[in-house]
Amino acid sequence: MKIIKAFISAVLLALLLVAALFVDFTYKTFSAVPRQLHADAIVVLAGGKGRVEEGVALFRERRADWLFLVGVDPMVRKADLYRPGPGDPSAEQVVLEKASRNTLENALYGRDLLLQHKVNSVLLITSRYHLKRAALLFRNTLPQQVIIHPYPVDSNKIKQDWWYHLGSFRLLFSEFYKYCLFRVFFLFSPAEFQSASP
Repeated sequence: MKIIKAFISAVLLALLLVAALFVDFTYKTFSAVPRQLHADAIVVLAGGKGRVEEGVALFRERRADWLFLVGVDPMVRKADLYRPGPGDPSAEQVVLEKASRNTLENALYGRDLLLQHKVNSVLLITSRYHLKRAALLFRNTLPQQVIIHPYPVDSNKIKQDWWYHLGSFRLLFSEFYKYCLFRVFFLFSPAEFQSASP
């Protein structure tokens, strides 16, 4: 009987811990704000609605010297995403990466591009719900001296009152779960993806 009680207590404590961590994750997800600063490069993870448009708009404002669009469909041309107008930065400063197909690959292929171009600071643009996991992966693939400024793009996929919307809850919890898996992985292998050179 004591063993059963101890097991139930352990399960309840674990559930409370997961709930607390999840609430903290969602609070930080929704409290992230775009930062008005200049960086060496804008890195856009191109898989979500509004991300590329935001990155291009910031690039036109000359908020960075380079624009890297990571995870672009292989059929898409640069001219489909960026056409410089009068006074706009040159299209030669826009780089498309078309090989990566998930967030980890985004970080690995993105790392190689950033190292090749000697980038020291990054505006990392992705959807708000995806931001913490993306920032974690880039932080653990890039050299520590590279400064990463996470830049959220709002999405209609999640509602701020997520506890009333099953779809928002599922998406946030899925991101939380993946984020925790990578946190644990990097806890035991902190330099696993930093050793490869471009």
